[in-house]
Amino acid sequence: MAASSLKDSDLGRLGLETPISRIESELKKLWENDEAKTRASLINLAIYTEDSSVLADDNALLDRVAAEHSCRALLILALPEAQPPRARAWIQALCRPYHGRQAVCSEQISFVLEGGDATQVQNIVFAHLNSDLPLVVWWQADITKHFHERFYSRIDTLIIDSARWSDPAPQFDALLAALGEETARFDVRDLAWTRSHLMRTALAGCFQDANALQNLSKLRKLTITHLKGQRMTALLLAAWINRRLDMSLELELIEKDTGPALQRLILEGEGVRGDVRRDCDSSFVHVCTSCGQHEHKELLPADADSDAELVNEQLSRRGGSTLYSGMLPLIRAMLK
Repeated sequence: MAASSLKDSDLGRLGLETPISRIESELKKLWENDEAKTRASLINLAIYTEDSSVLADDNALLDRVAAEHSCRALLILALPEAQPPRARAWIQALCRPYHGRQAVCSEQISFVLEGGDATQVQNIVFAHLNSDLPLVVWWQADITKHFHERFYSRIDTLIIDSARWSDPAPQFDALLAALGEETARFDVRDLAWTRSHLMRTALAGCFQDANALQNLSKLRKLTITHLKGQRMTALLLAAWINRRLDMSLELELIEKDTGPALQRLILEGEGVRGDVRRDCDSSFVHVCTSCGQHEHKELLPADADSDAELVNEQLSRRGGSTLYSGMLPLIRAMLK
């Protein structure tokens, strides 16, 4: 996307424009000039995008994330096709009240990199990390662009959203290849997977009693209703269900133009049915399980909707292995 598409109003929200060579010294001045502000940082959090239209949204997202997770935040907009090559930077403090008075602040550094390559992106990130803290990267572009070994070998946690990929198969191929490298030590967190967390919990609860467990083998069909653009979210949920049941169910996906990412899940077979339904704008899901004459109904919390909520959820349980990583080969096979 051309640099001319950047809006001055969006750039103005990034804070104080600063020469890249003076970033650290100017950040130091932010704290020297205001004793009521306390700098705090537990992680490095970088967002990488090549879409200038999301710059304002990503900037607002970092503010919401920093309210719950103190960090050194890096917002990187790369515009590889823009000419002539140019790099610009902005700094700001993301602050929240603490005990009603003193402000606890995270630091945000934003970059617009015009005409740069993968090496420039790597150097920018590496030069502006709090070196002793883990690095979490939300990679919003295709995995095949600028995602090189020298970069991902430094990442502790990689956040993606596979629902954003227009052609997910080559992206999963690239991700699996990167995970196979000896230098790769990052764990993967997919927001498309996070969107189904509580729905998976609700579904598991449908079949906990002895009567339901005895009828699991009778299940034959899975129907998932999802929002337009959230097909990968639905496929990941289907992959998890097939793996848990150790069978391949007949799958039907129904797409809707409005509503939450996942709206309904029906698992059914002869004499057995599990139904998890979320109505528009509802913060709960309706769960109904029937086995023969036995029926059980329940109301349970629904999953988060906004990107900020999803990222905060991932940061709250960051670290360790995830079920998602083990499912990657299965979801890749479903895309053939």
